[in-house]
Amino acid sequence: MEKKFEEKDALSYANILRLRNKFVDALVLYDNVLEKDRSNIDALLGKGICLQSQNLNRKAFECFMEVIKLDPQNACAFTHCGALYKDEGRLLEAEESYQKALKVDPTYRLAAECLAVVLTDIGTSLKISGNTEAGIQKYCEALNADSRYAPAYYNLGVVYSEMMQFDLALSCYEKAALQRPMYAEAYCNMGVIYKNRGDLETAIACYERCLSVSPNFEIAKNNMAIALTDLGTKVKLEGDLSRGVELYKKALYYNWRYADAMYNLGVAYGEMLKFDMAIVFYELALHFNPHCAEACNNLGVIYKDRDNLDKAVECYQTALSIKPNFSQSLNNLGVVYTVQGKIDAAASMIEKAIVANPTYAEAYNNLGVLYRDAGNITLAIEAYEKCLEIDPDSRNAGQNRLLAMNYVNEGSDNKLFDAHREWGRRFLRLYPQYTIWDNSKVMERPLVVGYVSPDYFTHSVSYFIEAPLTFHDYTEYQVVVYSAVVKQMPKPTSSRKECLKGWSMGDIYGIDEKKVADMVREDQVDVLVELTGHTANNKLGTLACRPAPVQVTWIGYPNTSGLPTIDYRISDSLADPPTTRQKQVEELIRLPGCFLLLYAFPEAGPVCSTPALSNGFVTFGSFNNLAKITPKVLKVWARILCAVPNSRLIVKCKPFCSDSIRQRFISILEQLGVEPLRIDLLPLILLNHDHMQAYSLMDISLDTFPYAGTTTCESLYMGVPCVTLAGSVHAHNVGVSLLSNVGLAHLAAKTEDEYVQMAVKLASNVSTLSELRMSLRDLMLKSPLCDGPKFTKQLGLYTGKCGTGTAKVMCLRCGTWKHCNKNSPTMQKRLWLLFLNLQRQILRHFSTIFLQMQMVVSQDRLQAKRHLNFENNLSNGVLN
Repeated sequence: MEKKFEEKDALSYANILRLRNKFVDALVLYDNVLEKDRSNIDALLGKGICLQSQNLNRKAFECFMEVIKLDPQNACAFTHCGALYKDEGRLLEAEESYQKALKVDPTYRLAAECLAVVLTDIGTSLKISGNTEAGIQKYCEALNADSRYAPAYYNLGVVYSEMMQFDLALSCYEKAALQRPMYAEAYCNMGVIYKNRGDLETAIACYERCLSVSPNFEIAKNNMAIALTDLGTKVKLEGDLSRGVELYKKALYYNWRYADAMYNLGVAYGEMLKFDMAIVFYELALHFNPHCAEACNNLGVIYKDRDNLDKAVECYQTALSIKPNFSQSLNNLGVVYTVQGKIDAAASMIEKAIVANPTYAEAYNNLGVLYRDAGNITLAIEAYEKCLEIDPDSRNAGQNRLLAMNYVNEGSDNKLFDAHREWGRRFLRLYPQYTIWDNSKVMERPLVVGYVSPDYFTHSVSYFIEAPLTFHDYTEYQVVVYSAVVKQMPKPTSSRKECLKGWSMGDIYGIDEKKVADMVREDQVDVLVELTGHTANNKLGTLACRPAPVQVTWIGYPNTSGLPTIDYRISDSLADPPTTRQKQVEELIRLPGCFLLLYAFPEAGPVCSTPALSNGFVTFGSFNNLAKITPKVLKVWARILCAVPNSRLIVKCKPFCSDSIRQRFISILEQLGVEPLRIDLLPLILLNHDHMQAYSLMDISLDTFPYAGTTTCESLYMGVPCVTLAGSVHAHNVGVSLLSNVGLAHLAAKTEDEYVQMAVKLASNVSTLSELRMSLRDLMLKSPLCDGPKFTKQLGLYTGKCGTGTAKVMCLRCGTWKHCNKNSPTMQKRLWLLFLNLQRQILRHFSTIFLQMQMVVSQDRLQAKRHLNFENNLSNGVLN
């Protein structure tokens, strides 16, 4: 500057320039002043500050020390020396300088603030080095120096959080936020504490406050996504599924790569039965987290339920490559292998699941199903009982055990009845029972009848639904069909389209049984008929609620349900003769003729000539499941084969995919005197047309005992005569009822010796056998077994002859129990309506072997934790 100032004016102007951050210009003026007066303290101090601002720390320090030398009471100089020490990381010397400044001037605010900063830094260094207590002391000293210093409160909060003293931590974070309202980290850490305490709403509010002051704070955004996901899981488990989905989606707004939110969306959409959406989000979860074994597992369950078994296996194997001891995936892979008949591979997987988790109850249940499929009923029952030992309320194991006991029950005692009754007693406690119904009391209205079965369209029941519905008088009855099927219903046939005009379909797949009961009540069903019993995917829980005034079980299970809420079980006098010792909790209704009404198999194809004509030998066979082919049955069959020279045996069932099962079966027969070359074993044939055409390979069908079955219907329809054995229980006598109503009662033996003699005699005359084969389908179609109108007429006549006396019955109009005279016109009309409806509408439920894969829905993923996953449970299935 050209203009010369007086010393006082020059110093004032220099200070102004310094305050305006014009340090170079200010430094020139300070030097001018010091040239005239080297002891000018204000000029030295100003020069030091300018040099410090230019990062010329050494020269600045010399200036401050010169000030202190000239004025030992200069607090400002001590403070600036402290700042220089701090910049060099010499925190203890900085603390000492700030302390000297405050000693000189206790009211000097800048020194107090700087001391709080350096004490906080010292505290953090001590904490990091492991000396937490000393660190806390330094933080407290910092707050003594400056009670408004927010970072000291914040760091105390961090320490207390690490010490799990969360109340103290929250208090410190709150004080930090109070002193510095824009302190995003404090709000974020408060949110973490509230989230970990389960107070998700408060945690989310803290994160929202944090993001309002720092919108791009990534940690807070990630934490917000975690909290929203957990809240979504919470509200979903409380029943608000839609809100849960909204929260999961909101979580993805804050962190679009958050795999857990995607995984939980997959779970939620699975619960909503939106499986395509579930697949999308499971795939996304895997994309962003390739180590999410749970997503792979749950994808496998969906693909398995859609019958894409190869894809399901791929998913389970991927899950196991991520988590080799993942018990759910080991179990599920075992389930798929069981479905495919790969018994050895299935056993290996399920046993590994049990090793990985010895308390995995459902794995024991599935092992039981595997043993059952392999024909080892004793081991199957033991496995079911092991499952029940771990989980006494396991529905799958409880019902599978009852089903398995039927395979070896010959009615010699009441053990099986007692087991059913005990199961029913325990099961009934799980469901509330209705005692009042709001059904219309108008007598002239149509009777409302509901039918409950897992699947009327893709399951074998679809072949038997059309005939009964065709003969239904829909001016008298309103029919509601409740079906549970994961796959879409195929396009109805033309005849079924006609039937659909008279009844409505209620889709109950994935719906809780209590809610299904509510649906039945809303439909004001008068008579509810269940067609499944203790076989797969049953809805006995719905009937346990007694949603309808009258409840009936029919066709699907060869024994009592055990449920006191089911009033009637439909049978006939051949399947359940009046002399039977078999007990049931329901009242038994015996229909005249057969209790079954069969419809043709549209994909069966023509009857082929008996193969013995071209083979030169007779072939006996059975397409029943291996569980029905007991050691006693094999002994009888071996006697037949030994008595008929050069005869062969063909047996088809799914487990014969396994070499070990095939070898064991052949070995047993070989020990009974049958050469292995005379035995042909076929695995499961998937297409129904091919399955039916396989009957062209056999001349004579051999029924099983003591559990016969409706597989006999297939045999007869394909022209293959069947030899059966009468017994003392319903399961034993189904074949007797079928054959008698087709006009082949002479093929129903009363003893094992007679069974052998009948089979040998039938095989002795191939010409007669051929004639019978070519006429058998026509004979069957013209029999009462396939005569829908006659079946209806007989049932009507039967109900008109119900005899004298009184009976305790449910009045369908008022919904109360009454003792009514059976001969009264009103009572006869009610009985007639009930039974006529039952026979006209009952769906022919072909007892077929199939495996229940129960979906245990994965309970969502909370932050980094994965809880329950889908697991497949092989459940009750009557496999033919």
